[in-house]
Amino acid sequence: MPHSKKKQKLEDDAAVAADYDDNSSSFDRLGADALANIFGYLRPEDIMLARLNKKMREAAKTTIVPMTRFSVDSVRKFNALVTMSTALPNLQQIQIGYLGREHNYRDGEDRDEDRVAYDDESTTHDIEILSRFIKLRILELPIAPLNGRYPFLFNFPLLEQLKIHFSYCLKLDLEMLATGLPSLKELHCHDNKFLTGNLNSLRVLKDTLAIVHISLSPRVQGNFMDLADFPGLKELDLMGTSVTGDIRDIGECDFPTLESLTLPKGVYGGKGFELQRISDAPDIAMAVNSFKKQRPSLLMTNWRASLSEDSPDWYGLNVAFADYYSESGLPSPPLYVRLVAAGSRVGYRWETGDGEHPCEVNWLDPEPDRESSDYEKYIEQLRKIERQVVYRGFQQPPSEEAFNIRLRNFMIM
Repeated sequence: MPHSKKKQKLEDDAAVAADYDDNSSSFDRLGADALANIFGYLRPEDIMLARLNKKMREAAKTTIVPMTRFSVDSVRKFNALVTMSTALPNLQQIQIGYLGREHNYRDGEDRDEDRVAYDDESTTHDIEILSRFIKLRILELPIAPLNGRYPFLFNFPLLEQLKIHFSYCLKLDLEMLATGLPSLKELHCHDNKFLTGNLNSLRVLKDTLAIVHISLSPRVQGNFMDLADFPGLKELDLMGTSVTGDIRDIGECDFPTLESLTLPKGVYGGKGFELQRISDAPDIAMAVNSFKKQRPSLLMTNWRASLSEDSPDWYGLNVAFADYYSESGLPSPPLYVRLVAAGSRVGYRWETGDGEHPCEVNWLDPEPDRESSDYEKYIEQLRKIERQVVYRGFQQPPSEEAFNIRLRNFMIM
């Protein structure tokens, strides 16, 4: 019996080997185009391992690699990318990131000299190899140690998504992006102090752009209304830029497909807009409320305005109470404006920066009819809002004198 089992195992192993030889022979008979199509279902790493002979290597060069991110986050991965630039040039999605200590990418044009001194002892790597990936559709640069201008990084005719985050010394202009990336659909730029240019430069991408997120990039200028006629624009976030404008200029036909909007404080009605007087609050609150009713499905998260420190109405916490304030949690002056809602009724109120110590609400809408289906919900939410009020009897910030009296009374208690 033991000999019978051993014989059966040998026969099974022989059958498997025969099948492998048949399959291997069949695979070898495939043409380069067929092999390229097969490789198109594999990850970049698997394709590189599968380049066993000359025919397969040639097929890999023509393979359109599926949309799988290849992340360069180490020197080893960068060296692999160098090999892929000739062996697998049709990568479609690449992420270029931090290489590790004492390693950086070669400086670009007009480099920042302070950063040069900081990186003087680092080993450099030539990022220009990216220009070989002409089929690139998604390029991500998160915290990439780049210094200066790299025009070749923004010259990909098929690129659809560009994401640049926290690249503090990377210098680029919106005009460069617009002219070198004619197929761009999504532009994500966050916290890039050397990003410059005017929004108007993006008009050449009017028919392709669907998402524009440019935030914490104070050198970006222009009027947000320059993008109002973009037919496919769904998301617009310009927080932390120097963009200006007025939401009251938005007409019914403007931004026809917009789903999400975040405007900077330089725009009248933008998030964080700075009021010059306390008496300006009703106008801006009504403008924002009117716009939100015009576009009820449009997402505008956490809108608020504030009183400018340059305003003659502005005052800070009295220095005499500063130490006591930090220990006791005394409310700071309520110098921020936010919209509130109870049911379908909308109003605005003044509150502190953390939203914890509000004044009473200034209602912009009439109270719902008692017979309406909304009335019960309105009453429930109204009671909750009223319980939050700290500055009772005040529908706008108290005077500096009245505020300091409240602090003194609090300290006595």
